[in-house]
Amino acid sequence: MNALDVTNFKAMIEQAIKAYPNFRVTATTLRNVHTASVNGWGAISWCNGLFYEASHRSDLAIFDRVGGGDSFASGLIYGLMTYDDPQLAVEFGAGHGALAMTTPGDTTIATLAEVRKLVAGGGARVDR
Repeated sequence: MNALDVTNFKAMIEQAIKAYPNFRVTATTLRNVHTASVNGWGAISWCNGLFYEASHRSDLAIFDRVGGGDSFASGLIYGLMTYDDPQLAVEFGAGHGALAMTTPGDTTIATLAEVRKLVAGGGARVDR
């Protein structure tokens, strides 16, 4: 399967920012379910009037999908606070969410080094 068409997701975000004009950043994950254990995974964000899209992982092996969204949010916030770069922030969010779903439970055990490796182009396989 191909990556999700982000057009409707962007339209949803545009409606939200019109309704809440004080938003500075908003984002959503993009999940394309192939099977219970293989998903496409990505994300988009809107910041200061522009959209940013994370690298799409078309065949992410899922161990436990619970916590993927929370991990995305924390990675996005980390990226914004640390780098003040919306594109890098959405990559950190999507990367952290991807890693969280490759391990059991709803609390991430991914390290910052693992997230950085994934953001830099490494695979979502966790090295432990």
